[in-house]
Amino acid sequence: MSEVLYVAVLVLYGAATVFYLVFLLRSVGSRGKAAVWTLAAGFAVHCLFTAARYLEAGYTPITTMHESLSFFSLAIVGFFLAMAGKYRVALLGSFVTPLAMMAMLASASFPSAIAPLNPALRSGWLGIHTIIAFGGYAAFAVACCAGIMYLLQERYLKKKKLGALYRRLPSLDTLDDINYRCLTIGFPLLTIAIISGAIWAESAWGAYWSWDPKETWSLITWFIYAALLHGRLTIGWRGRRAAVLAIVGFGFILFTFVGVNLWLPGLHSYR
Repeated sequence: MSEVLYVAVLVLYGAATVFYLVFLLRSVGSRGKAAVWTLAAGFAVHCLFTAARYLEAGYTPITTMHESLSFFSLAIVGFFLAMAGKYRVALLGSFVTPLAMMAMLASASFPSAIAPLNPALRSGWLGIHTIIAFGGYAAFAVACCAGIMYLLQERYLKKKKLGALYRRLPSLDTLDDINYRCLTIGFPLLTIAIISGAIWAESAWGAYWSWDPKETWSLITWFIYAALLHGRLTIGWRGRRAAVLAIVGFGFILFTFVGVNLWLPGLHSYR
């Protein structure tokens, strides 16, 4: 059952990606609605798949690269749909949905078999820590996409080539506001995830912090976003600088999430 649902998610997200890219090229209301509804349907099926996987495994399905990349995609889509309802910036989906689709395709490249749970992971903290962390990752993913859109819009304005895409992209102020809102949501979630992870580590391994590669890179990523938030609140960092740092910060998120797991073995490594 879960395999059928997984394939259905791939198909729906793939269709939504196509709809959004067509909408990006030719902004027609009907295409935008088709993209949103298809993505929402994919999200609903994705939730069913995750629930089925949970019932089959007996624990929160975020313990392998297959499961975690799938959940990452789910979190990105869910966060985007919530933001789209608030800001009504449908075109943002043309940048967010391909990212979610790539995460799903990446998850498909890893073994999907349910493996016995590592004793250290048999804790209620598994669901709490990982879900909060992925919520923060999703917020930063959307901030990154808004940052890319900001740089594109700014480039059009500086070159004074106000083409068709310029007219469809949201204003710089709107994109900067989305970036900031994502930061104010993602940073507290990342902070809570690190704290909850430390508490879990103490109960599992007897130490709150062991400078494991995952812990180290999580801390580095936290400092990057802390600097960005501090700059926005105290120095007035906005616009291009904030957009660039949102993109750079998400690059560190991806390395902390994927790169560390694959290339830097440690207590948090999984495949």
